[in-house]
Amino acid sequence: MKLPRDLSGKDLVAGLCRRWDYRVVHQVGSHVLLITDIPSHQRVAIPAHKNLAVGTLGNILRAIADHKGVTREEILGSLR
Repeated sequence: MKLPRDLSGKDLVAGLCRRWDYRVVHQVGSHVLLITDIPSHQRVAIPAHKNLAVGTLGNILRAIADHKGVTREEILGSLR
């Protein structure tokens, strides 16, 4: 799977909140803290950068996919 090079942190946060039951708790500097309680508690920090680094995006997607029991492709597909 090829990760997008032009996905912003703001777009990722919006997609995760809209489709994957995350909510914004607060922002510290350039990082937005999201939490979810479905299926269990998880906290994720998303950098609010214009373009997320590929490695950073991959790590965030892996953590969310493992927690939600889905593939990274499903998460990326829902963001578009």
